[in-house]
Amino acid sequence: MKPNRILLAAVVGCCLAMAALAQTAAPVRVRGTIDAVDAKTMTVTARDGQKVTLAVAPDIGVTAIIATSITDIKPGSYIGTAAMPQADGTLLAREIQVFPESMRGVGEGHRPWDLEPQSTMTNGTVGDVVVSQGRTLKLRYKDGEKTVVVPEKAPIITYAPATPAMLVPGAHVIITAAHQPDGTLIAQRVGVGKDGLVPPM
Repeated sequence: MKPNRILLAAVVGCCLAMAALAQTAAPVRVRGTIDAVDAKTMTVTARDGQKVTLAVAPDIGVTAIIATSITDIKPGSYIGTAAMPQADGTLLAREIQVFPESMRGVGEGHRPWDLEPQSTMTNGTVGDVVVSQGRTLKLRYKDGEKTVVVPEKAPIITYAPATPAMLVPGAHVIITAAHQPDGTLIAQRVGVGKDGLVPPM
Protein backbone atom coordinates (compact mmCIF):
# COMPACT_ATOMS: atom_id res chain seq x y z
CA MET A 1 0.00 0.00 0.00
CA LYS A 2 1.34 3.46 -0.93
CA PRO A 3 2.28 5.81 1.97
CA ASN A 4 -0.47 8.32 1.17
CA ARG A 5 -3.07 5.55 1.16
CA ILE A 6 -1.77 4.30 4.48
CA LEU A 7 -2.12 7.80 5.94
CA LEU A 8 -5.65 8.15 4.53
CA ALA A 9 -6.61 4.79 6.00
CA ALA A 10 -5.24 5.92 9.36
CA VAL A 11 -7.20 9.18 9.45
CA VAL A 12 -10.39 7.50 8.30
CA GLY A 13 -9.95 4.84 10.96
CA CYS A 14 -9.42 7.52 13.60
CA CYS A 15 -12.52 9.45 12.55
CA LEU A 16 -14.61 6.28 12.29
CA ALA A 17 -13.63 5.36 15.82
CA MET A 18 -14.47 8.86 17.09
CA ALA A 19 -17.87 8.67 15.42
CA ALA A 20 -18.52 5.21 16.84
CA LEU A 21 -17.56 6.35 20.33
CA ALA A 22 -19.89 9.33 19.99
CA GLN A 23 -22.85 7.00 19.50
CA THR A 24 -22.11 4.49 22.26
CA ALA A 25 -21.88 4.79 26.02
CA ALA A 26 -21.28 8.42 26.87
CA PRO A 27 -17.79 9.38 25.82
CA VAL A 28 -16.26 12.40 27.51
CA ARG A 29 -15.30 15.23 25.17
CA VAL A 30 -12.67 17.66 26.40
CA ARG A 31 -12.24 20.85 24.39
CA GLY A 32 -9.29 23.06 25.21
CA THR A 33 -5.60 23.82 24.88
CA ILE A 34 -2.74 21.48 25.72
CA ASP A 35 -0.60 22.67 28.64
CA ALA A 36 1.77 19.70 28.81
CA VAL A 37 2.01 16.28 27.22
CA ASP A 38 4.26 13.25 27.21
CA ALA A 39 3.90 9.62 26.21
CA LYS A 40 1.69 8.81 29.20
CA THR A 41 -0.25 11.90 30.27
CA MET A 42 -1.73 15.10 28.90
CA THR A 43 -2.82 18.21 30.78
CA VAL A 44 -5.36 20.47 29.13
CA THR A 45 -6.93 23.78 30.05
CA ALA A 46 -10.55 23.28 29.05
CA ARG A 47 -12.57 26.08 27.49
CA ASP A 48 -14.27 26.72 30.83
CA GLY A 49 -10.88 27.27 32.47
CA GLN A 50 -10.68 23.95 34.31
CA LYS A 51 -7.45 21.98 34.29
CA VAL A 52 -7.95 18.40 33.10
CA THR A 53 -5.34 15.66 33.30
CA LEU A 54 -5.80 12.59 31.12
CA ALA A 55 -3.86 9.40 30.57
CA VAL A 56 -2.78 8.91 26.96
CA ALA A 57 -3.78 5.64 25.31
CA PRO A 58 -0.76 3.83 23.81
CA ASP A 59 -2.55 3.65 20.46
CA ILE A 60 -4.07 7.14 20.61
CA GLY A 61 -5.52 8.28 17.29
CA VAL A 62 -4.73 11.81 16.11
CA THR A 63 -6.45 13.71 13.32
CA ALA A 64 -5.60 17.17 12.00
CA ILE A 65 -8.51 19.62 11.73
CA ILE A 66 -8.05 22.04 8.85
CA ALA A 67 -9.99 25.10 7.75
CA THR A 68 -11.84 24.85 4.45
CA SER A 69 -14.55 26.82 2.63
CA ILE A 70 -18.25 26.59 1.90
CA THR A 71 -17.28 26.42 -1.77
CA ASP A 72 -16.02 22.90 -1.04
CA ILE A 73 -19.57 21.84 -0.17
CA LYS A 74 -21.46 20.58 -3.21
CA PRO A 75 -24.75 18.75 -3.73
CA GLY A 76 -23.95 15.20 -2.69
CA SER A 77 -21.23 16.15 -0.17
CA TYR A 78 -21.37 14.26 3.11
CA ILE A 79 -21.08 16.70 6.02
CA GLY A 80 -21.80 17.14 9.71
CA THR A 81 -22.94 20.21 11.60
CA ALA A 82 -23.17 21.14 15.24
CA ALA A 83 -26.10 23.53 15.28
CA MET A 84 -28.82 25.23 17.28
CA PRO A 85 -32.54 24.77 16.53
CA GLN A 86 -34.42 27.88 15.42
CA ALA A 87 -38.07 28.79 15.92
CA ASP A 88 -38.89 28.15 12.26
CA GLY A 89 -37.58 24.59 12.43
CA THR A 90 -34.29 25.25 10.68
CA LEU A 91 -30.86 24.72 12.20
CA LEU A 92 -28.35 27.53 12.71
CA ALA A 93 -24.91 26.03 12.13
CA ARG A 94 -22.24 26.61 14.75
CA GLU A 95 -19.77 24.82 12.48
CA ILE A 96 -19.62 22.52 9.45
CA GLN A 97 -17.45 19.43 9.01
CA VAL A 98 -16.80 18.30 5.43
CA PHE A 99 -16.08 14.57 5.56
CA PRO A 100 -13.83 12.68 3.14
CA GLU A 101 -15.78 10.52 0.70
CA SER A 102 -14.49 7.40 2.46
CA MET A 103 -16.39 8.50 5.60
CA ARG A 104 -19.78 8.73 3.89
CA GLY A 105 -22.47 7.38 6.22
CA VAL A 106 -20.47 7.75 9.46
CA GLY A 107 -22.69 9.01 12.28
CA GLU A 108 -25.59 9.61 9.90
CA GLY A 109 -28.62 11.16 11.57
CA HIS A 110 -29.75 13.91 13.91
CA ARG A 111 -29.05 13.79 17.67
CA PRO A 112 -28.24 15.91 20.73
CA TRP A 113 -24.70 17.29 21.03
CA ASP A 114 -22.75 18.79 23.92
CA LEU A 115 -21.24 21.90 22.33
CA GLU A 116 -23.74 24.06 24.23
CA PRO A 117 -27.20 23.60 25.79
CA GLN A 118 -29.82 22.49 23.22
CA SER A 119 -27.21 21.97 20.50
CA THR A 120 -27.52 19.11 18.02
CA MET A 121 -25.28 17.19 15.64
CA THR A 122 -26.58 16.29 12.20
CA ASN A 123 -24.63 14.18 9.71
CA GLY A 124 -26.04 13.71 6.25
CA THR A 125 -25.83 14.27 2.52
CA VAL A 126 -26.22 17.73 1.06
CA GLY A 127 -29.10 18.21 -1.32
CA ASP A 128 -29.62 21.80 -2.41
CA VAL A 129 -26.94 24.43 -1.73
CA VAL A 130 -28.08 28.06 -1.85
CA VAL A 131 -25.04 30.21 -1.20
CA SER A 132 -26.55 33.38 -2.63
CA GLN A 133 -29.53 33.34 -0.29
CA GLY A 134 -28.17 33.19 3.23
CA ARG A 135 -25.90 30.14 2.71
CA THR A 136 -28.61 27.53 3.15
CA LEU A 137 -28.08 23.77 2.90
CA LYS A 138 -30.64 20.97 2.66
CA LEU A 139 -29.16 18.10 4.67
CA ARG A 140 -30.69 14.66 4.16
CA TYR A 141 -30.19 11.59 6.34
CA LYS A 142 -31.86 8.19 6.59
CA ASP A 143 -34.65 9.31 8.93
CA GLY A 144 -35.35 12.79 7.60
CA GLU A 145 -34.08 16.13 6.39
CA LYS A 146 -32.99 19.40 7.95
CA THR A 147 -32.52 22.87 6.54
CA VAL A 148 -29.24 24.33 7.79
CA VAL A 149 -28.46 28.04 7.73
CA VAL A 150 -24.70 28.67 7.71
CA PRO A 151 -23.68 32.11 9.05
CA GLU A 152 -20.76 33.87 7.39
CA LYS A 153 -18.65 33.42 10.52
CA ALA A 154 -19.42 29.72 11.05
CA PRO A 155 -16.15 27.73 10.88
CA ILE A 156 -15.98 25.12 8.13
CA ILE A 157 -13.39 22.37 8.55
CA THR A 158 -12.19 19.10 7.13
CA TYR A 159 -9.84 16.35 8.27
CA ALA A 160 -6.33 15.14 7.39
CA PRO A 161 -3.92 12.52 8.72
CA ALA A 162 -1.81 13.49 11.74
CA THR A 163 0.54 11.97 14.29
CA PRO A 164 1.05 12.48 18.04
CA ALA A 165 3.86 14.87 17.11
CA MET A 166 1.14 17.52 16.63
CA LEU A 167 0.18 17.21 20.30
CA VAL A 168 2.31 19.99 21.74
CA PRO A 169 1.74 22.69 24.38
CA GLY A 170 -0.46 25.42 22.94
CA ALA A 171 -2.26 23.16 20.45
CA HIS A 172 -6.04 23.45 20.43
CA VAL A 173 -7.75 20.08 20.70
CA ILE A 174 -11.00 18.20 21.01
CA ILE A 175 -10.39 14.96 22.88
CA THR A 176 -12.61 11.91 22.97
CA ALA A 177 -11.89 10.22 26.30
CA ALA A 178 -13.27 7.41 28.42
CA HIS A 179 -13.49 6.80 32.14
CA GLN A 180 -11.06 4.25 33.52
CA PRO A 181 -12.02 1.93 36.39
CA ASP A 182 -10.37 4.28 38.90
CA GLY A 183 -12.45 7.22 37.65
CA THR A 184 -9.66 8.98 35.76
CA LEU A 185 -9.87 9.80 32.07
CA ILE A 186 -7.92 8.26 29.22
CA ALA A 187 -7.61 10.12 25.92
CA GLN A 188 -8.37 7.75 23.06
CA ARG A 189 -8.81 10.09 20.09
CA VAL A 190 -7.67 13.66 19.54
CA GLY A 191 -8.58 16.17 16.87
CA VAL A 192 -5.95 18.90 16.80
CA GLY A 193 -6.31 22.23 15.03
CA LYS A 194 -3.68 22.83 12.37
CA ASP A 195 -1.92 26.20 12.28
CA GLY A 196 -3.62 27.39 15.46
CA LEU A 197 -7.17 26.50 14.44
CA VAL A 198 -9.56 25.94 17.36
CA PRO A 199 -11.71 22.82 16.74
CA PRO A 200 -15.22 24.29 16.51
CA MET A 201 -17.28 21.18 17.19
